[in-house]
Amino acid sequence: MNRIKLIQTIRDKGSYLCVGLDTDPSKIPDHLHNEEDPVFVFNKAIIDATLPYCVSYKINTAFYEAQGLKGWQSMQRTINYIPDTHFRIADAKRGDIGNTSTQYAIAFLKNLPFDAITVAPYMGEDSVKPFLQFEDKWAIVLGLTSNPGSNDFELKMMAGEKEEKLYERVIRTVSGWGTPDNLMFVVGATQSDEFIHLRNIAPNHFFLVPGVGAQGGSLEDISRKAMNADVGLLVNVSRDIIFASSGEDFAVVAGEKAAAYAGQMKQYL
Repeated sequence: MNRIKLIQTIRDKGSYLCVGLDTDPSKIPDHLHNEEDPVFVFNKAIIDATLPYCVSYKINTAFYEAQGLKGWQSMQRTINYIPDTHFRIADAKRGDIGNTSTQYAIAFLKNLPFDAITVAPYMGEDSVKPFLQFEDKWAIVLGLTSNPGSNDFELKMMAGEKEEKLYERVIRTVSGWGTPDNLMFVVGATQSDEFIHLRNIAPNHFFLVPGVGAQGGSLEDISRKAMNADVGLLVNVSRDIIFASSGEDFAVVAGEKAAAYAGQMKQYL
C-alpha cells in the first residue's frame, strides 16, 4: 500500500487505528481450543469484528514463531485473510548484515503479503536499506520505544559537537536512508513528552505508535502532539481490544472496543 492510499484510507474511515494481533494461545477463549487452528479461528473472528473500525493490522511474529511450524501456518493464514484494503504490518523487528536483511525482506515483503515490517537500525544503513527496495512497501524503524529499557540506550546523550540523544541521532540519520513514502518510525505512546520534538525531527514521516491501552499511553496526547497534515499516525492497540473478553462474546466485545477507539480518533481528525 502506498502513502497516498494509506492517507486516503485514514481520511475515509476517520480512523488511524491499528489492531495488534499479538495472539497468545494461552489467552484465547477456552472454547476455541477444540478447533484445528485455534489461533487462526480467533484472529479471523477478531478481524471480522474490527475491520470496519481500523485501517491496519500488526502481527507480532514472536507469538507465532514461538509455536514452531504450526504457529507460522497460523500467521500465514491470518495475513492471507486480512484484505489489502488494510495496511498489514509484520512486527518482526528484523535487522542484520545486508545479505541477511535481504532475505528477511524477501520473506516478509515479497513472499508474504505484508505492506511493512518493523526493523531494528542499530547495525547501520546496510541492515536497513534492503527493506526499502520494494515498491509500495515500508520499513518501520525503531525510533523511541515505550519499554522501561529505552532509558538504557535510546535516551542517553551522545558525545560529540551536537548535543542530542541516541534516538534523535537515529531518527535524523535513518530519515536520509529512505523517504516518507517508504519509511516510518516506531514511537512508543508512553513517550508523550517527546512527541512534539520528534515531530520537529521527522515532520513528514508516519509514526507507528504502540503502547495505548494496557500499557497506559494516552490517545489524546499522541493525537494532539504528533499528528501532522497527513495525520501521520498509526496507533496500535493490542491487548485492550483482542483480549477485552475471554468469553464466547470475545469478538463482539473486541469490535465494540475498536469502535470506541475509532470514535475517539474521529474527534481528533
